[in-house]
Amino acid sequence: MNRQISLMFSVGLLIVIGGVILYQSLFVVQETEQVILTQFGEIQGAPVTEAGLHWRVPFIQKVNKLEKRVLSWDGESSELPTKDKLFVRIDSFARWKIKDPQTFFLRLRNERTALTRLDDILDSAAREAIANHVLLEIVRSENREVILDEELKQLDSDVIGRLDKISVGRDRIERMIVAAAQPTLETLGIELLDLRIKRLNYNDNVQRQIFQRMISEREQIAARFRSEGEGEAARILGQRDRDLRDIQSEAYRVGQEIMGLADAEASAIYTQAYGGTVQAQEYYEFVKTLETLEQTLSGDTMIILSTDSDLFRPFRGL
Repeated sequence: MNRQISLMFSVGLLIVIGGVILYQSLFVVQETEQVILTQFGEIQGAPVTEAGLHWRVPFIQKVNKLEKRVLSWDGESSELPTKDKLFVRIDSFARWKIKDPQTFFLRLRNERTALTRLDDILDSAAREAIANHVLLEIVRSENREVILDEELKQLDSDVIGRLDKISVGRDRIERMIVAAAQPTLETLGIELLDLRIKRLNYNDNVQRQIFQRMISEREQIAARFRSEGEGEAARILGQRDRDLRDIQSEAYRVGQEIMGLADAEASAIYTQAYGGTVQAQEYYEFVKTLETLEQTLSGDTMIILSTDSDLFRPFRGL
């Protein structure tokens, strides 16, 4: 009985030991991974890049997994000088991958060390590229035509709507940075796929210059609009005065015509009323003379008339 128990225990122990050895002999490689096998710190064989179940020497060989996918690098914002002695703050990012796993493992070991080296290498390449180009080349990627309305085209200005031509541009500068950094990164087993400047901030002095230029442009546009508005206001006021004079002149003319017609009609009525007999005519003349005297004389008026005057006629019989 004891012999059977001992035999069963031995078999079980062998099974456990065999399972542990088998477990330590197998490893799984995912689709997104590549593996470097090391034995006492030395690389053993070619990198394992095929996904699936693979063998290794148990307990001796170590599995070092590396990423096969495209990785990202997000650099810290840094202030760099341009060729025209202006400082800009550049914030960039890049995409890279492990091209040579063996070289990468020997030189860098892991991604954290790789990111540190990328900081140094890409910052140096970016600094050199930025220093060899003026600010305008870094800001713009292409030459484009500024579309102005007809009023702004008439402004006699060397500032508004003028963009200097560029020969390189931001896109080519980014490619220059990639080309400059790639040889160094290849020695580390890294392939730099792309680099982009995601943000560009101006230095305070540069920012003030840009704002001042924008203010100058807006002030010139506002001055032209104000000038055109004042001219239009003067034209409207002048037209109003001319229209008012024309209306007043026409009203005076019409009024005089009406008064003339009224006087003619009144004279005709007077002629018809008083022109029938000699007595009527004499009465008309007497009434009109009194009306004239009433309108001419007042309480403080002194008038000297000759006896031959028509105005004196009503007093001759007194």
